[in-house]
Amino acid sequence: MTLLYTVLSFILALGLLVVVHEFGHYLVARWCGVKVLRFSVGFGTPFYIRRLGRDQTEWALAPIPLGGYVKMLDEREGEVPAADLPRAFNRQNVWKRIAIVVAGPAANFLLAIALYATLYVGGVQELKPIAGTPSAHSLAEAAGVRDGDLIRTVNGVPVRSWQDVRWLLLEHAIDRAPGTLEVLTAGRSLERRVLDLSTVTADQSGGDLLMQIGLRPHRPEIEAVVGQVAPGSAAERAGLQQDDHIVAIDGEPVAHWEMLVERVRAAPARQLTLTVMRGDLRLQLDATPEAVGEGDARYGRLGVGPRIDEARMQEYFVDIRYGLGEALVRATQKTWDVSIFSLRMLGKMVMGEVSWRNLSGPVTIADYAGQSAQLGLAPYLAFLALISVSLGVLNLLPIPMLDGGHLMYYTAEILKGSPVSERIMEIGQRAGLAVLLALMVFAFYNDISRLLTG
Repeated sequence: MTLLYTVLSFILALGLLVVVHEFGHYLVARWCGVKVLRFSVGFGTPFYIRRLGRDQTEWALAPIPLGGYVKMLDEREGEVPAADLPRAFNRQNVWKRIAIVVAGPAANFLLAIALYATLYVGGVQELKPIAGTPSAHSLAEAAGVRDGDLIRTVNGVPVRSWQDVRWLLLEHAIDRAPGTLEVLTAGRSLERRVLDLSTVTADQSGGDLLMQIGLRPHRPEIEAVVGQVAPGSAAERAGLQQDDHIVAIDGEPVAHWEMLVERVRAAPARQLTLTVMRGDLRLQLDATPEAVGEGDARYGRLGVGPRIDEARMQEYFVDIRYGLGEALVRATQKTWDVSIFSLRMLGKMVMGEVSWRNLSGPVTIADYAGQSAQLGLAPYLAFLALISVSLGVLNLLPIPMLDGGHLMYYTAEILKGSPVSERIMEIGQRAGLAVLLALMVFAFYNDISRLLTG
């Protein structure tokens, strides 16, 4: 059932993003007077075609769902009737061709802005930026972070949620720049905590950035009582049930949920004996936490969630909500920030400063789609916005066969006063294909590696 949910979430996400991207090309092509022959979602031989409109444009579905295309009338791809020559793509001036090519990525950016704005208007509940006790011997401990510190700014930028803290620190971590936190302590005094990020890697493969720093959110003490058991998890296999109270692990008492989490995380793929109170019945259950993560960054996971006192937990969350105008401004800024960050990460990959293991393929994206969809509508919309930005940025890279490659040719045409020769374009297409195949190999390798390592 989980696999089906993941597949459906992925298909829905990819279908929406491809349709929006290609519709951008289609719409601007029509505005520029270009005849569109086919609008295809997916690659390969179409299994569904319907012809619509004055031009009898083919609207097609094809079996390989990793993209799509808009096929326009073009003399370079076949004979064009004399009456249709003014509507051929290659007959348009360079500025119209640029507009048609840019429209696809632009549509993805506009979709991201719309999704972020929807979230901001509807309201997003996020964790307040209150620090918990930092991990022992961590950068956060060295910086003097203490339990109960309310983080107000990161390098002078105000923050409202834990997600804001993570994002701003990640931006500084890729430059190995210090992160200065202004905090309001539990004693109500304003202090500064300076995090030395020079040794921190921004690689996603190395786990959560804040875990590397040792910075974690404040968590109230919660009883180690099971609230949810994930289907197919190590906890379900061990026989744990909702409302079970875990009182000891391997004979050592468990005082609260955080203690349970720490013990489980420290025991990946190692059998633990759980002492459980089920009503008045005392049980001994053997459980082996799943090992998740990559390389040396492995930790254990049982697949259980705590029983939560919702009224009490609301004290630790903030509802982030804006009016429509401000939501659009913030959504535009968010889309810009994510775009620039993506470009910086790509640049550092090329320079060898960031691992290529950050590159994700369709398997990992499908996994994220399923996970975000199971968390609810808001996380799924945020995931869609992020992937839409990534798709827009990727297509603008100056690689032949991508929209950015075409823009590179058109820029050269403007500078030299005539189109790039077909020979140069042919060489570029081959080089672009080689680059894209190499990226796909890296992405699939990373996907397989993540599957094998959990």
